[in-house]
Amino acid sequence: MPDLQELRKQIDEIDNAMVQLFEKRMSIAEQVASYKIETGKPVFDEAREQEKLHALGKKTHTSFNCCGIQQLYQQIMSISRKRQYQLLQAHNPKDVSRFTPVDSLEKEGACVIYQGVEGAYSHAASIAFFGNEVNSRHVDTWKEAMEAIKNGSADYAVLPIENSTAGIVQDNYDLLTQYDHVIVGEQLIPCRHVLMGLPGTEIGEIEHVYSHPQALMQCRDFLNMHPDWNIHPYGNTAKAAKKVALEQDRHQAAIASPYAAEYFHLAVLQEGIYSNPGNSTRFIVVSRQKIYCKDAKKISISFELPHTSGSLYSSLSHLIYNGLNMTKIESRPVLNQNWEYRFFVDFEGNLKDSAVKNALRGLENEVQNLRIHGNY
Repeated sequence: MPDLQELRKQIDEIDNAMVQLFEKRMSIAEQVASYKIETGKPVFDEAREQEKLHALGKKTHTSFNCCGIQQLYQQIMSISRKRQYQLLQAHNPKDVSRFTPVDSLEKEGACVIYQGVEGAYSHAASIAFFGNEVNSRHVDTWKEAMEAIKNGSADYAVLPIENSTAGIVQDNYDLLTQYDHVIVGEQLIPCRHVLMGLPGTEIGEIEHVYSHPQALMQCRDFLNMHPDWNIHPYGNTAKAAKKVALEQDRHQAAIASPYAAEYFHLAVLQEGIYSNPGNSTRFIVVSRQKIYCKDAKKISISFELPHTSGSLYSSLSHLIYNGLNMTKIESRPVLNQNWEYRFFVDFEGNLKDSAVKNALRGLENEVQNLRIHGNY
């Protein structure tokens, strides 16, 4: 039987030698970076790397070791590139974002647009972010809100982007890709859904309940306690409240925010009907101006990747090696490209930070269709 301690000793000796060789290799990689800086050659040479990986694989004696050595050297070469990007950025600073820093957003007198009607959670988010005196108006769809920014009839749009229970608002992720707009802020609104009806109505009189499908899902446990009710999905929680107020039918009720009940003069018939007490919706504030506040702390980007092994890890490693903390990742199908996906990533940082500039420069060279959606 082999001696375990002796085997470990041999491994330690090999590891020590590998560390020394790695540092020697990185030193030479820095010299390669200097050459590329002088000649203007790109850091990433995919054909050269694939040729190198193929040659290294042929030097091994088993298929397992072939796969292993190729994975190992993919990482080594990826690390080398990241160091080269850092040196390139230090020698020739480049602002990938092309955003302009500002001290603060211009809120006074700005026109803010949101989807829905007065009393909607989007309306509440607009007030929470811009203040009670906000100059706001509403439209029927999120796309109309983006169009209003594009044509200059509004300065900002407030859009829901994700709910802590129901997940992302997919359509708005897609709209971020379709329009060249920028996220300049965000607002978290707790979803404290209530059941509301006409003043004086008793719950026993209710036959029909209206609300947005997500709100209905978020109140599923409560609704299951009333199997005799007819549940009707509606385009917007506040529109559901408005319907009940306008039609003056005591057999109708809506699920919406307490703010909507107050706005449409409805009575709250039941509070606390949501299944998750921590349920909240995150709204983004979007502008056509490519700006960011100097004290911004979160960056949202998106990009597409080739169908190659390790491509997602390789892209995210630009954040890892620059010490940046990723807080969210989502994917959406690329329009008219079957089985191709666009990744949306949020991470902590500011566009003026050198680590952020390094990471974005590396990503720009190694992913497809990189978009910086905002720093806020």
